[in-house]
Amino acid sequence: MKSGRTPEITAAIRPASCAGSLRRHWPEYLMEAAALGIFMISAGVFTTLFEYPGSPVHRAMPDAAARRALIGVAMGGTAMGLIYSPWGRRSGAHMNPAVTLAFLRLGKIPPWDAFYYVVFQFLGGLAGVLLTALALGRAFTQLPVDYVVTVPGPAGDVAAFLGEWVIALIMMGMVMIVSNKRSIAHFTGLFSGLLIMGYVFFEAPLSGFGMNPARTFASSLPAGVWTAIWIYFTAAPIGMLLAAELYLLVKSRHAVLCCKLHHRSRHPCIFCGHHDLPAANPG
Repeated sequence: MKSGRTPEITAAIRPASCAGSLRRHWPEYLMEAAALGIFMISAGVFTTLFEYPGSPVHRAMPDAAARRALIGVAMGGTAMGLIYSPWGRRSGAHMNPAVTLAFLRLGKIPPWDAFYYVVFQFLGGLAGVLLTALALGRAFTQLPVDYVVTVPGPAGDVAAFLGEWVIALIMMGMVMIVSNKRSIAHFTGLFSGLLIMGYVFFEAPLSGFGMNPARTFASSLPAGVWTAIWIYFTAAPIGMLLAAELYLLVKSRHAVLCCKLHHRSRHPCIFCGHHDLPAANPG
């Protein structure tokens, strides 16, 4: 390694207590909250724009598939922008408790940091939905948009669970493969956005495309819609944890460089201590 340090989290980087983690890393926690909040605002605005019957864009585009494709482009583009933003580069742009839990399993994020990431992701997503409701009113809060809640499609609960599980497995598998090869690691955000575009178009009819417990909760709480909520709180974590386990089986924990989706930053990483990727990984 160039720096003589392993990519494992060192004792100097790992805060030992709940209070110590919060004191040292609260800016990154707020960035995680803001990132998912912005993502939910984008989801709310673009879904309302394309799906609210009173929207001129909706009236001009009678093809539901075309509208869903454009929503997918908007959401994938939003994800890319957040991952490559200064805040996303600093926090790692998890924006998803399932992603954070997978990296916790891989030993790349300390437990208290993981705890706060998850808490702030839930709070940020909810804040984004509430702000969107305040700004857009009934166009966003009433059917068919209905706070952009995620509910199973006509194929039923089993199909929704399998859809959520598969897309989570693929997403985390891609992150594991791409982010840990230095030559292509900078494409992780691009591939994430492209997958989201595809998921919105192809998978959303099955489950509404959640893949994120905090995202689903953010919509379900103000909407009061808890239909098959167990799917959205289990499928994505199981899928992403399985991807992490498979990566450990094929590679090893040492092959995982860091838990950031995009590592280039002028700030030292709070997880591995490096400005850039800690080491080239030939695997």
